[in-house]
Amino acid sequence: MKKLLLSTICGLALTTSAFAADMTLRASHQWPGGKGDVRDEMVQLIGKELEKADVGLKLQVFPGESLFKAKDQWGAVTKGQVDITAFPLDYASGRHPAFSATLMPGLVGSHERAARLNDSPFMDDIKAEVEKAGAIVLSDAWLAGGFVSSKECVTAPDTAKGQVLRAAGPAFEEMLVGAGASISSMPSSEIYTGMQQNVLTGANTSSGSLVSYRIYEVAKCLTAPGENALWFMYEPILMSKRSFDRLDEKQQKAVMAAGKVAQDYFAGEAKKLDDELVKIYKDNGVEVTTMSKENYDAWLKIAKETSYKNFAEKVPNGKKLIDEALAVE
Repeated sequence: MKKLLLSTICGLALTTSAFAADMTLRASHQWPGGKGDVRDEMVQLIGKELEKADVGLKLQVFPGESLFKAKDQWGAVTKGQVDITAFPLDYASGRHPAFSATLMPGLVGSHERAARLNDSPFMDDIKAEVEKAGAIVLSDAWLAGGFVSSKECVTAPDTAKGQVLRAAGPAFEEMLVGAGASISSMPSSEIYTGMQQNVLTGANTSSGSLVSYRIYEVAKCLTAPGENALWFMYEPILMSKRSFDRLDEKQQKAVMAAGKVAQDYFAGEAKKLDDELVKIYKDNGVEVTTMSKENYDAWLKIAKETSYKNFAEKVPNGKKLIDEALAVE
């Protein structure tokens, strides 16, 4: 009887260990899958790297809001309802106002400077807030973006006056309102429908979203990032801290290493996204322009009087965050 009991216990232990060694993580995001969106590609790449690492981890990816809606990804990942997500951090600024610093007009300016920001006290503070909320950053990603309009090109601030525009977060909304635009808030996945149904006359969003959501089909003009990119947004790959803490040390190392591979991949693709954006819009008969330095400075002046001022005054440590970001050469 004792031998039988012992063999049963051993069998159960082996079964439990086999289950523990073969874990499927779930990843969720809002971007189209299988259509060349770099954020989906980053998540898929993490899955491939985990399989190569052979540490008993697999990744199942749910793209296109098929598991959680765009803005619900944050609550899902911080509560451990999903393990990994690609997420525009400013979408969570309603709960964490500091995250608006990651979509502040003119704060980044170039892909090169974005890379330098990743290793700065500014990003240390942002990531500390992310971790405190229940997630960790696996991969950094800053996407440049631009404006689209079905009415007229958005260049100087007065071209936004009278337009109904979508902005990705409060800082851009405040600046656009300061220029005389009206705002209709929605995730980037809804811009196409919004413009198609004349709820919007235009929007700003990332180069990646402007292509993968086929917004060129409803746009008359694109203001591409160019040399004076007003719009940059931090869209990292995040992992639930609860999910990460459940992994053993080898698995944790494999996840972090996979995140680094995805980040390096993105760094090589970031500028290409802007070039592809211009080509696809021109190929589809959309007028393409860029913002002059004079227009960029005019927008920045409005931003400093609205979004920068409000952020510094209303957000705890807001001025410190802006100063830290501006201190990066």
